[in-house]
This record gives sequence, structure tokens and C-alpha cells, in this order.
Amino acid sequence: MYWLIETEEQLEELKAKKLKKIFLEIVPYHHNYHPILSEISLIFIKPFIDDKGYMLCLNHNETFSLDKTLIDGLLTNIDEIYVINKKQKLYHLPYKNLYDLTYLIPDTFKYPENLVYNHFYSKHSNILDLNRIIPVTKHYEYCESLFDLTQKHLPLKYPEEYKFLNSKAPSAFLGIERNGITLSKSVFEKYYDLPHPEYSILEDKIYTEYNLYTTTKRPSNAFNGINFSAIPKDKTRESFIPKNDLLVEFDISAYHPTLAAKLIDFEFEDNVYNEFSKLYDISYENAKEIIFRNLYGGIKQEYSHIEFFKKISTFIDKLWDDFNYGGFIECPISKYRFYKENLTDMNPQKLFNYLLQHYETANNIEILWDIHKLLVGKNTKIILYVYDSFLFDLNKKEKDLLLEIQKIFEKRKLTVKYSHGVDYSFS
Repeated sequence: MYWLIETEEQLEELKAKKLKKIFLEIVPYHHNYHPILSEISLIFIKPFIDDKGYMLCLNHNETFSLDKTLIDGLLTNIDEIYVINKKQKLYHLPYKNLYDLTYLIPDTFKYPENLVYNHFYSKHSNILDLNRIIPVTKHYEYCESLFDLTQKHLPLKYPEEYKFLNSKAPSAFLGIERNGITLSKSVFEKYYDLPHPEYSILEDKIYTEYNLYTTTKRPSNAFNGINFSAIPKDKTRESFIPKNDLLVEFDISAYHPTLAAKLIDFEFEDNVYNEFSKLYDISYENAKEIIFRNLYGGIKQEYSHIEFFKKISTFIDKLWDDFNYGGFIECPISKYRFYKENLTDMNPQKLFNYLLQHYETANNIEILWDIHKLLVGKNTKIILYVYDSFLFDLNKKEKDLLLEIQKIFEKRKLTVKYSHGVDYSFS
């Protein structure tokens, strides 16, 4: 059959193939717009059993348009759909049968070059539905090239060590992205000069995008020129305001030391820094600095006798042995594995830091799932996550939720403090 699928009859013929496994790529109206602000133009699928792919046409200037519900009927009955960036695909295809191929391709992976895309986007990047103008054949050629580059990474069976990340991470961060962050536009425009604000701003909201595919899988969050993981603690934060009544931020205290203590079965009775300062008769700030330097920079000789650091040192040594002689280490909660063959320039301390960052991420994904369940049907929303902090847009009528949110952290034996205000500066 022909590669272009634009009628119901052609779709039925494709459905008769009873496809089990496919590769899928979405062509949105515009590649640079946030997914929540752009619709689907085309869907490319490449069955594992076929020698060519097929382009399903939803809305393009050169083709007839298929009804999205008919396409859903085809795709939801396929056993396994492999995609790049599952979270992005979930905006348009909220299916349970999506498998994130991004976890399987190497960090050095490069998307195929497309001269036609380069030309159109350099000349007409302001056109909202630019991809509806670019010829369908050029989209098809690009998608076929993309498949050719990724097909060697397509598994016979999806690896166990990626299942937690594939099933929980995309939904956890999609749930934050969808809410957006409300702007004080007059203040925002004083501090930010975006060449294309339309890519991420609709009316009074700005949308962020979490990158889940860093080396440690600790998400970064930058989109359209703004790094939301590192917004300076200055007046620029006044740009971000509540849609409801208040912004409330929960901060986890001594997060990495607490997680490190769990790894070595070490019990702190109080806040880690408080207890450390009491035990060794030093100030809170000194305790914080000592713990920070030894956790991230290696245990110094003068502190190696301290029980906490002694156990950390032993743990790091064993971790390094497992990595070198077993070929991998497995992370708590997610069961994600750091394989020796995939990592270069490693040393014991760096490996421990990787483990700690991933442990933090997996723990936070579980926290986010609990938060999303709690906030279903509520006006209060979670709007930003930055490693050890969680920002909420609170409806005052739902202030009792704050106690419930706190319990989510407490059940994991995490100590939190919170700030609140009418903008993100909390001034």
C-alpha cells in the first residue's frame, strides 16, 4: 500500500495489518512551539515488520484530513509504540503503550540534518503552522531518516531498568508542565526579552519543559531562552505570580545528606545539620559546609573518623567495586542502572554523586505522583519543581492541602520548610 494515509479506507487497510510494534514520530504545526501550544499536523509510523513507514494526515495543506479518533483507534490497539521524548508525545497521544526510546539511544545521538527545515525555519519561523506548509514528502523523508538512525537501538524487549522512568517520569513532569506559570506581564517584560514569546506564552501563562534525558536522569528545565531550574533569587522572580491567591514553596532541608544516610542505614534523629552541629560542637553553618564538602568532594582525612563519613567512605568503595567488576550499579527505587560501558572519565566520588542525584530524582518522582493524586479536581496546582523545592499556586479555600502536602514529605522522613507570597520572590 501507498505510504500516504489520508482517507478512512487507507487507514482501515493499514489497521488490517494488525501491527504489534512500531516506531512513531509526530510532526506538530511548529517544532519550536511548546507542545501545549501546537497541534498535530502529521503522524509518522514505521512498523517493525514493514520496509517502509506511513504518514497519517491530520491537518496539512497538501492532503485530506483524517479524524483523530480514527487514528486513536489504530494506535491504541498496537502493543508497543516506540517514541523519542515520550513526555512530549503524551500531550497529543495519552496512550499507555508508549515506550521511550530516548533512554536507549546514546548521549552522542544527533538528529538528522534537514536542509528544507533549515530553510523554512530561517525564513518563516513566526508562522504558527509552518509545518503544514512544508511539503509532506520532506516530512516523510526526515522521519524515515530519524528511524534509520534509531532502529539499531530498538529492543526486542524493553529493558527492566528503564521501566520506572518510562512509566512514571513522563507523567510526573507532564503534570507540572500542563499547569503553566502565571505571569505579571508588565514585570516580566522588564526583565525578559524573548525573541519569540509566542513559543511559550499564551495569554497570561508561560510554559516550561523538563528535559528528562540528562546523564543522571536528573531533569533540567529550560525552554525558549529561560532556565527555570536556575532563576536568580532577585527581582526577576517578581515576574511569576499566582493564578489563585498565593505562591507557596516547599523546600526539603538537607536533602542529599538525608538520602545518603538512607543509603548507608544511618539514623539522624534531628535535622541533619542541627544534629551534626550538636554532636561535634560546631555552628549550623559550619556543619552544613563540612557535610557539603565531604559528600561532594570526597571524605577528607580529618573527618574520616566520624561515623557518618566512615560509612559513606565504605559505601563509595563498594559502589566502585560493583561498578568495575560487576559492570554496573543499580539505583534505589527506580532500579535504573549506570553501566560502566556507557560512562567515561568516572571515579568513585563522581559515581557516588551520580547515584545520589538519581536517587533524588526517583524519590521526587514518587513524591510528584502523590502530589498529583492529592490535587486531582483541586484549584491548587503544582507549577514548578527545582530538585529540592516544589512550588504551588494555592487557592486559599484549599489551605488545608498544605498539611496534606507536608505529610507526603514526612512519610518519607524528609524535613521541609516553606515560603509564601504574592509572587515568586516571596518579598
